[in-house]
Amino acid sequence: MTAAADRPEFSRTIDLRQITAAPVSLAADPAECAALAERFGLVALDRLAAVVTLVAEGDVVRASGRLQAAWTQPCAVSGDDLPQSADEALALRFVPEQDLPTTEAEIELTAEDCDDIPYSGSHFDLGEAVAQSLGLAIDPFACGPNAEAARQAAGILSEGAAGAFGALAGLKLGKD
Repeated sequence: MTAAADRPEFSRTIDLRQITAAPVSLAADPAECAALAERFGLVALDRLAAVVTLVAEGDVVRASGRLQAAWTQPCAVSGDDLPQSADEALALRFVPEQDLPTTEAEIELTAEDCDDIPYSGSHFDLGEAVAQSLGLAIDPFACGPNAEAARQAAGILSEGAAGAFGALAGLKLGKD
């Protein structure tokens, strides 16, 4: 395996020593979009871009900005192509690996802990963090306009008919 094969599809390495106040703009090229589409099971990824401001606080780097993307994914029910997009805020924190807990003991996480991304040395991969944020923005159960017709054709009940209240609706109460 080559070093290039070890790299993520959308790698943008940042050196801690070169962080400035200027926002960092990232945009995936067509080859990166195709590779990310394959990774996330999309029909196509048309656009992935982000503008991120980095603030170094010692060895910890806070990253905030916006992710914008457009993709086509299969409808979870019908399999039809379903165009989707995202325009979401990014709030990440890159922390040195040694600062993360290594114990198997149970720990309580705060909201800030959930977006901590470990790095080693003096570099972190902002592009991979943006790609992972895209992965979280994709709804794996997104349904298109033909989903209900596909459910009916397959004999699958709607949510209302399949739930507990749907079962109760089928009962007839006699009058005393």
